[in-house]
Amino acid sequence: MMGERICWIILGLIHLPPFAAFFVPSLITRLYNVASDDVNFALLQHRAALFGVVLIACLWSAFDPSTRKLAVTIVALSMISFLLIFALYGQPVSLRSIAVADLAGLPFLAFVGWRAFLAS
Repeated sequence: MMGERICWIILGLIHLPPFAAFFVPSLITRLYNVASDDVNFALLQHRAALFGVVLIACLWSAFDPSTRKLAVTIVALSMISFLLIFALYGQPVSLRSIAVADLAGLPFLAFVGWRAFLAS
């Protein structure tokens, strides 16, 4: 189904900017407001690499239905855990744009999740 494929690609695009920070470390400062001399910078660069896994899962699932249940699990864990942490830490302004992107992705995630687990 073309709509499902488009949803997977949209979910992948949501995870592209944080993954790009692996290759362009200055994006870490822009995305997370963490300076390059901050001890947490290295951790965030590693986090950026892990977003590559999420991106690959999304793009793979766009074209291979057999991967979709695992990909839904990976993407849901990434997006929902961030949103919960964001809320628990008082919704820091510096992370708001990331939260908005994840919130915008939830309807797409719900759709592909429904298709992967319930619509057979």
